[in-house]
Amino acid sequence: MPGKSIRRDGGGEVDALGDVAWFCLRSQPKHERIVAGHLRQLEIEVLNPRVRYCRATKHGPVWVVESMFPNYVFARFDWRTSLNTVHYARGVAGIVHFGCRWPTLPEPVIDGIRALIGPDELQNDDSHVFQPGDKVELNGSALHGLEAVITQVMPGQQRVAVLMDFLGRQTTVELAMNTITKRLYR
Repeated sequence: MPGKSIRRDGGGEVDALGDVAWFCLRSQPKHERIVAGHLRQLEIEVLNPRVRYCRATKHGPVWVVESMFPNYVFARFDWRTSLNTVHYARGVAGIVHFGCRWPTLPEPVIDGIRALIGPDELQNDDSHVFQPGDKVELNGSALHGLEAVITQVMPGQQRVAVLMDFLGRQTTVELAMNTITKRLYR
């Protein structure tokens, strides 16, 4: 029966029928790639989903890659033989557990994450694709941080026309695409 708890040595319980299951590991801050690489060297199956996106900076947009689940990775291992090896692996802060209960992730959940991120474990954010009506933020120079709305996209010239409030009135300005980023959450 799926999800049934099995008694493990030391009095705890693991939510799995067999010995091999997917567990959630907590990593030290910003050490997800280190944990994944080290565990792969130990021949332990690891899933470290990451996302690539464009971040606005004072010097213009910069592409960054970050963990999709900051400070967490997923590992599939035989808890009877590998629990200590995984727990004390480089960069691992601990294996997620609740008291004496060690939860596991069902295979369909891992398959769903893999389908989302692909074989490279990397999801690309397409927020750099601009459309008329998109709200954007200007990057770099004296206009850094100002908001605008795209009115026209000129892909051949790598430029956009934006409508922005400037000096108390709305003004249309042409800008290079690399000087703007989409406003995602505001």
